[in-house]
Amino acid sequence: MRIMMLLCWGLVPCFVGAYHYGPGQAQLKLDEVDQKIKAAQAAGKQENWDQAVLLYNEALPLVPTERVKEAQKLRLERDKAMMLNGQLPDAYLDLQALLTELQSEPQPDAELVKETRSAMANAEYYVTWTLRLEGVGKEGWEPIIESARQNYRLLAENAALSGSEDEFTEQQENLEAVIRLASLDLTDLQGIPIPKQCQCKGCCNGVCNKQGKKKGKKKGTGEKKPKDNRGASSGPPPDKSGS
Repeated sequence: MRIMMLLCWGLVPCFVGAYHYGPGQAQLKLDEVDQKIKAAQAAGKQENWDQAVLLYNEALPLVPTERVKEAQKLRLERDKAMMLNGQLPDAYLDLQALLTELQSEPQPDAELVKETRSAMANAEYYVTWTLRLEGVGKEGWEPIIESARQNYRLLAENAALSGSEDEFTEQQENLEAVIRLASLDLTDLQGIPIPKQCQCKGCCNGVCNKQGKKKGKKKGTGEKKPKDNRGASSGPPPDKSGS
């Protein structure tokens, strides 16, 4: 019995070493990912988007390949931070790829698909606005704003089906804003400042729901300015960052 106990004690370092260089390494990576995500979230709260993007980019390669959903959620949060960091084109392209990837899965995560679709629609709105201001012809920006319209319409329909009145209202406002953007003359558009994105809780598409509520008139016309708010569920919600 005594010999057996001694043998067991002698094997303890072997088991510890095996764990450390096997499953232990995976756990260390997960701990590091968690630390970087928390640091990125903290940077986001300080509106230090450059640092947040850097930390998300450092965390992504550390996620084990088998943890696909965690990596997808991390990409979404990274893309949202990129949009707020002035990296709209890159964020838009990755959101497109991410949504396609999610929809191709046998059993897509409905909530993640919704958040990604909402973030992409938000990106499409801003890409369209930017392209129009840069003088790109209708053939260049119309397909993008049409995609945003379809995405917001689908989000509104799903919100109605789920019975979420607040979300339905938000998505309807998003849809109306997209339609207005597509129909505005370039001259009128040039006289309107691009709506600023924010991180207020409840501003689900990264556009402040509290701004742009006041009714205003464009110079020289009796028409109202389009609403600045289009937010609804995903891009970038501070309460879900890194989730």
